[in-house]
Amino acid sequence: MSEEPEEIIADTEEVAVEPEEVEPVIVVETVEAEVTEEGEEKVLKKEKKAKKGDLTPEELAEQERLQKIIDAREIIEIDPIHVPIEYETTSKGKIMIGPPTLTRFEKARILGARALQLSLGAPPFISIPKEVATSLDLAYTELEKRVIPITIRRVLPNGDFQNIPIDLFN
Repeated sequence: MSEEPEEIIADTEEVAVEPEEVEPVIVVETVEAEVTEEGEEKVLKKEKKAKKGDLTPEELAEQERLQKIIDAREIIEIDPIHVPIEYETTSKGKIMIGPPTLTRFEKARILGARALQLSLGAPPFISIPKEVATSLDLAYTELEKRVIPITIRRVLPNGDFQNIPIDLFN
């Protein structure tokens, strides 16, 4: 035997196959209720695949009714533009957006910005206590005493906002 592979020749004939017309298949979902021995009602959904010609006149009428409802829907081509509104802080100092306290994110942003200002030479708003070692400690002390002149802007997803002075927070 030689190590070369043997040639295998297959006799094939090409046969032209014409595509058959395929009728559209419509899936009809029916809902049936079944009462068990305990008296509980179970809802069973059955899907029935049918060809277009297999629909009953009631089912065809229901499909036409639903199609008319869909066709009659209003198409919104242009979404009206929302103009952002500012919620004014009332005389009572009511906070309309968000919690009545500073969130941890707002607090971190304020402390970071004020600590940076102090480290770059900004004058402190209070006399420096002896226990303060860093600019971050001094910024935290200023925040506790609410002497930093800052306003928090809380924004809603639609663009409405409220500017809240820091002294209104608890």
